[in-house]
Order: sequence, then C-alpha cells, then structure tokens
Amino acid sequence: MPRAATTSDVFNAVAEPRRREILSYLALQERPVGDIVAALTLGQPSVSKHLRVLRDVGLVHVRRDGRQMFYRTNAESIRPLHEWSSTFERFWQRQLASVKERAEQKAKQSEKSQ
Repeated sequence: MPRAATTSDVFNAVAEPRRREILSYLALQERPVGDIVAALTLGQPSVSKHLRVLRDVGLVHVRRDGRQMFYRTNAESIRPLHEWSSTFERFWQRQLASVKERAEQKAKQSEKSQ
C-alpha cells in the first residue's frame, strides 16, 4: 500500500523526526531559517524542504522581514495531534498508576513478612 504524501495532513508531516525537531525548536519563539540550521545542525536546503512541508499542512506560519523569513509554530494546527496523543497519555497514566499500586502492595507484603 503506498504511503500518503507528507503534505496530506499534519500526522504525515510530523512522521519525519527532523520535522518534529523543527517544531520543538520553534515552539518557544519565532526564528529565522539560519537559526534553525545552526541549532539543529542540518543543511539549509534540508531545513527549507522540511519547513515547506510544515507550512503546506499549516503547522508553521512564515513572516518575511526584508530578505529574512521567520517561522513560528501554529498552535491551532497542532491541536489535532495533541488531542489524538492525549488518548494514549491517559492510557499510560492508568498503566503507571496500576504498576505503582502493585509495587506498593508488594512493598507492604514484604514489610509484613519481615
């Protein structure tokens, strides 16, 4: 089965680890391409290609200031990713609570048998 294009939706776009790195880097503030290249030690053409994919699916906004392009995350477009992943977050919280409960029970049983 052929894979969906990376520009078809946000899920396909963030399937690539470098794009997730770029989004994480842009999460706190708007940055020019040069800063992204330097911080992530990626080639400028590679960063530009990744930014284009992220822009095409709406995950980043771009602003031109003279010759420089500034990128920032579009938090509203990230919402579907957050909502989807929060389903699994709840699952793991329940799993961890269960593990903690069992460990505490075992610790109590050990204390009683000593």
